[in-house]
Amino acid sequence: MTALSRPLRRAIVPLVILVTWQILASYGVINRRFSSSPYDIGVSLWTLASNGQLTTHLGISLWRAAFGLFVGASTALAAGIFAGLSKIGEDAVDSTIQAIRTLPFLGLVPLFILWFGLGETPRILLVALGSFFPIYLNVFKGIRSVDERLIELGRSYKLSQWRLVRDIIFPAALPSALVGLRYAIGISWLSLVVAEQINSSSGLGWLIVQANELAQTSVIMTALAIYAVIGVLADALVRLIEQRALRWQRAFKGA
Repeated sequence: MTALSRPLRRAIVPLVILVTWQILASYGVINRRFSSSPYDIGVSLWTLASNGQLTTHLGISLWRAAFGLFVGASTALAAGIFAGLSKIGEDAVDSTIQAIRTLPFLGLVPLFILWFGLGETPRILLVALGSFFPIYLNVFKGIRSVDERLIELGRSYKLSQWRLVRDIIFPAALPSALVGLRYAIGISWLSLVVAEQINSSSGLGWLIVQANELAQTSVIMTALAIYAVIGVLADALVRLIEQRALRWQRAFKGA
């Protein structure tokens, strides 16, 4: 197993699942009316790509997810830094953020529609809200987890507050912040599924709603498969950024 390349090793379990799934569906063990086979999903994917629906709806969903993630991540980064670097900042925003974090996500949907209407704004803000908390929590935790001795060492060298943040606090907190980004990407996709079912007429979430009304199981499974693949690719991108940004970190990588 160790002689195989790492991408191949990571692909073995998904391939085994797909092959087993197809075999069970082909022999009728799995009812293809309620759970399409990988072949059915492939046919549906080809059909959606051929008639242009895939490009249209996927592009809209990617834009919503990316813009919502940008808004949520940038806001969370600012709030996490503000609360993490000062006790006054923590007292000012942390308790409010923790209170909002405990609110049921779906319970906010009617309020978002009431406050922001039925356009793109509530969808973007739902994605932003979902991606906000993982980044805020991890940035805050990363800053507060910096070894106090490193701060004291920097002050002994008479580093300015800016240089303390840039040269000591930021590098030490970066691993936690990137973990938060990985969580946020996943949650932004989950939020998008909900957001695109709110009086929408486009996007993968809307495609799922339409397919459900028409009992098109293969289309539903295709849309979910696309969500999964994009989520994996986005996570792989963040992992690549981690490898490049944290080259200085000598951490255990598994035996």
